[in-house]
Amino acid sequence: MQFAPTETQLAMAYSVCRGIARTAAKNFYYAFLVLPRRKREALCAVYAFMRRCDDLSDDATLPSRERRSRLEAWLDAFHHAQAGEPTDDPVLLALTDARRRYQIPSDLLDQLAFGTLMDVPEGAPGDAYQESPPEPTGPVVQYRSFKDLYLYCYHVASVVGLVCIKIFGYQNPEAERLAERCGIAFQLTNIIRDVKEDAAMGRVYLPQEDLEQFALSPDDLQDSPDRSRLRSLLEVEAERARDFYRSGHDLIPLVSEDSQPALWVLVTIYQKLLDKIAKRHYEVYGERIRLTRFEKLSVLGKGFLKRLT
Repeated sequence: MQFAPTETQLAMAYSVCRGIARTAAKNFYYAFLVLPRRKREALCAVYAFMRRCDDLSDDATLPSRERRSRLEAWLDAFHHAQAGEPTDDPVLLALTDARRRYQIPSDLLDQLAFGTLMDVPEGAPGDAYQESPPEPTGPVVQYRSFKDLYLYCYHVASVVGLVCIKIFGYQNPEAERLAERCGIAFQLTNIIRDVKEDAAMGRVYLPQEDLEQFALSPDDLQDSPDRSRLRSLLEVEAERARDFYRSGHDLIPLVSEDSQPALWVLVTIYQKLLDKIAKRHYEVYGERIRLTRFEKLSVLGKGFLKRLT
């Protein structure tokens, strides 16, 4: 017999996921608020699962081998819960219910977890207890070309979009292609905004071939890169993102009507963030660029109006 949580257990589980999303999903949570309750709860469960994956992969206090091990254990726990085995983890309880309710393919969630594993360096081959090689001392370019970067963005962002539209609801299969492209736009925006923070963590997501085009090295990004060359590079990446954002707007009318305002809020918030970065001439090495609460609430208010009309 498969494990069946009680309504009280599920309510508590969704409450935990809602708290995680409210605290950590600085942009996503505003879009969640415009959704009907059931869909909002399901997205909070997905976000909480994704947040746990990210936290495990980004834990700088642990060597990469341990991070990979913990991520794999988390994914195993997810698989056991999906198979109907008992779990007392509120995130897995809620996610299992949401996956069944909205028929979310398990392989999409597997791909999402795999995306976070892409951020963790491979350990040394051989015995699992063998000492891992020393971590790199400087930032490392993760991807040679934009084609390579696209694959990473697909796993950490496009897959999220494909999960979201399962919850939103859609009929036209074209929605899947557009959701994939919309996710690329979001992740490129994050990469542009977080160049400094990522380099401090030893990661450079800007493609090697793009860095070479503007005579920049990974070490440049760790310290104080030439502002003119960095601005030119980020303008190229931003133009790519804008092209992908057009797919986000095309996607809106293809999802269920009750979810269209939420998707509009999400696309608009991220696009406004990119526009704000551009207006500040891509000065991403100063104060972190973000939308103010007022700016987000303004978008949210328009989203609620769209829901009512």
